[in-house]
Amino acid sequence: MKPPMGEDNGWWWQQAAEGHLAIQRCTSCSTLRHPPRPMCGDCHSLDWDHVVSSGRGTLDSFTILHHPQFPGFDYPLIIVLVQLEEGTRFTSQLVNCSPESVEFGMPVELVMHEDPDGFRLPMFQPAKGASA
Repeated sequence: MKPPMGEDNGWWWQQAAEGHLAIQRCTSCSTLRHPPRPMCGDCHSLDWDHVVSSGRGTLDSFTILHHPQFPGFDYPLIIVLVQLEEGTRFTSQLVNCSPESVEFGMPVELVMHEDPDGFRLPMFQPAKGASA
């Protein structure tokens, strides 16, 4: 099942389809925000653009999901909150890592997951050189 793509977030999914992790930025006060939304939570401006993330960050928090299990997913799932280099956080899945190896503060990097039908979704993996 694909996420709904509307006026406020369609641009973000297009960036993901091109292999980019985009972060919405308020053009009035430069606040970064994710998920995308029409108004800045800080200054209430409706004007925005985006920056493309380096895809590097550190793991701020995580949880390991064992259930409920949905078809199409390999369990357990490692769901992470990543502090991106750009200064905002992003919730995603950690892949290419065993649940026993996950640590707070570990360096992670973007890996773009692609479904068989070509749908792309940003995920993270331990940064090269980090233990997994």
